[in-house]
Amino acid sequence: MKILVLGGTWFLGKEVVAGALARGWEVTTFTRGLSGPGLPGTGALHGDRTDPTALTRLAAAGPWDAVVDTSSSELPPRDVLLAARALADQVDRWVHISTVSVYAGWPHHPLTDTSPLLDCPPGADETFGYTGEDGSPTTYGFQKAGGERAVAEALGDRAVFLRPGVILGPGEYVGRLPWWLTRAARGGPILAPAPAHQRIQPVDVRDVAAFALDQATAGGVGGAFNVAHPEGLTFAGFVTACLMVTGGAGRPVWASPEDLASHGVKQWTEMPLWRTHAGVWAVDSSRAVAAGLRCRPLAETIADTWAWLQADGRPVEHPRWAEHGIAPEKEGKILASLPGATL
Repeated sequence: MKILVLGGTWFLGKEVVAGALARGWEVTTFTRGLSGPGLPGTGALHGDRTDPTALTRLAAAGPWDAVVDTSSSELPPRDVLLAARALADQVDRWVHISTVSVYAGWPHHPLTDTSPLLDCPPGADETFGYTGEDGSPTTYGFQKAGGERAVAEALGDRAVFLRPGVILGPGEYVGRLPWWLTRAARGGPILAPAPAHQRIQPVDVRDVAAFALDQATAGGVGGAFNVAHPEGLTFAGFVTACLMVTGGAGRPVWASPEDLASHGVKQWTEMPLWRTHAGVWAVDSSRAVAAGLRCRPLAETIADTWAWLQADGRPVEHPRWAEHGIAPEKEGKILASLPGATL
């Protein structure tokens, strides 16, 4: 099996490469060479995927049985289309990493993989779309929907679209789980978003990578898959697992959405993984499970991420890391206003 990974040196791309090598596949990566070295055993090609000349050189290095595209998250649809067209004749299958943000109903409504998508043309530039007043839909979602249309236009039914929500695990660059882990390690009363029984559905980066590789070899007609944890974990279970693996002498103090809102706590960033919209953690992944998606317990993801951090794990620098987590001073002020918090 010969595959081309667009990206491949950090987080999901790195796990895709590692998984492919473990299966004995021949792996070529195409990167700009800015995010660190590739894994030993890969054929590393460098270039900018938005440069037609670089794409012509890349296509000449083919053919491949499949492409796994992990590097289009910040590209406008027109650049996704450029690469898809350049490589269409050199690949049998294209596995495209997308997002649940492409859905018109996310995060307000429960989702299946046939839910309506945001409308964005495949040739759109980075200015297309808008972000709603309540944070949805997002320009990002429009752009990713257009990226899917670009791949579909070039590859037809040879394209597979994976739509994860939140991806966690060792190597995470966004900073959601690392923030919760470091906060748990600090101990003391920990501000946590009620209700404690809210079930969340993040997936482990290694499980997303394995499913992407399975789909690269699946054959037949492609399609779309929601990639969300089918069992998930309650928020109480999540915080407890963070405390257990870090050995933190802390306890959660559950604040209602109204209390958090009254103090201006930003959903999704200041309180990572917390969002009150009804559909944010109501993503049906049954089609992916039927196709072979297997998700390890999230407690294992939490433990492995802490082990990675303790071993001086350093993610690729990314501006989103600084967005996540509430400042200790603000957290302390909110805790002081809640019954049951002993500071």
